[in-house]
Amino acid sequence: MPQRHRPRTPAAPDPAVGTEIELELTGVAHGGVMVARHEGRVVFVADGIPGERVRARVTAAKKSFWRADVVEVLRPSPHRREHVWPEASVDRDPAERAGGAEFGHIALAHQRELKRQVVADALARFAHLEREVMVQALPGDDEGNGIGWRTRVRLHVSADGAVGPYSARSHTVVPVRSLPLAAPAIAEAAPLGARLSDAASVDLIAPSTGGAISLVTGRDGRGPRREPIVERVGEREFRLPADGFWQVHRLAAQTLTDAVRRAVDPDRVDPAADNLDLYGGVGLLAAAFGDAFGRSTRITSVESNPEATEFAGRNLADWVGARAETGRVEQWLRGRAARATAAERARQRAATVVLDPPRAGAGKAVVDELLALAPAQLVYVACDPVAFARDAALFAAGGYEVRALEAFDLFPHTHHLELVASLTPAHA
Repeated sequence: MPQRHRPRTPAAPDPAVGTEIELELTGVAHGGVMVARHEGRVVFVADGIPGERVRARVTAAKKSFWRADVVEVLRPSPHRREHVWPEASVDRDPAERAGGAEFGHIALAHQRELKRQVVADALARFAHLEREVMVQALPGDDEGNGIGWRTRVRLHVSADGAVGPYSARSHTVVPVRSLPLAAPAIAEAAPLGARLSDAASVDLIAPSTGGAISLVTGRDGRGPRREPIVERVGEREFRLPADGFWQVHRLAAQTLTDAVRRAVDPDRVDPAADNLDLYGGVGLLAAAFGDAFGRSTRITSVESNPEATEFAGRNLADWVGARAETGRVEQWLRGRAARATAAERARQRAATVVLDPPRAGAGKAVVDELLALAPAQLVYVACDPVAFARDAALFAAGGYEVRALEAFDLFPHTHHLELVASLTPAHA
């Protein structure tokens, strides 16, 4: 007898953008949005909390999902708080809400719980890995309600000269009166309320040494000469361009330095091996590794930005075996493997590899090169749990398992977090 198939319930027709609907928020999704369903369709909702009933305005209607913004909370979560940034509050029209503090209406402890859920879900879905991890707060953040931690802030300038952040998921400048996540020196120096008719953006930097710096970029793309700054981590100093990459939270560099040292298994370390720091920036994590294992430690930092490489070379000068090279990581690894002698391949297999890729992750091409290298261990620093989980699955297929994993709330009142993982050969 032929099998009968039930006809599918047709999905609801796409509403016009701007339609308002009532939703029950049932969970959290990657990207700082909550999950709901409406007439069989998934809806990703900004500015809510799981467990709430809300009225939301549809902002995008794709074939497989909708997006919406909360415009009214009908049944609030017990974890809802007054937003730490008034200009981002649900009381404002979504188009006028400042972006960059999408969890600012949620109690800090619950923010970390939601981030934990996102990490656990990403690992289970993409890496088939059941791993519970606690998202750790940095010292002082709970006591200070998670504000005042940002040491880098970019403000944008509208066509009429108004200064402020972009609104969430747009390039609309929102004038604001405050920057609660910014370090006090930045909040004091920010030109809020000013009119900058010839500027396109303002970068505000509060390094750990010296005062706040303001870099104004004109509409022609030109900016002032960028003098180097000095960042201090413990007893060590790092020089870098004022607008160069550095961890944003005031305690992030020290936190990641300590976490990388914990993640390295000292029994697997050979200081004379061909150790690597990939996506190395100005040498922060190479220095963390080198300081742990001595002045003669060999380590090569690889970074695609030539200016950062130049500073890394200077910052790593204390180690006689340290080098800094410019190159795209995938291409650099491939070229190195093609030139390696038998003795060099042996030193590569004995290596510890630290990698801190951009938000998109290392990706298959880089993972394949590292699997061919077959190092003794890898320490992976990740700022995106889904990208990390995808890479972890690739490493697992190549025989490496996640031995340890830590998570840190380096970005309070946002959905972002940082992971530090140890990966070692499964059968070593």
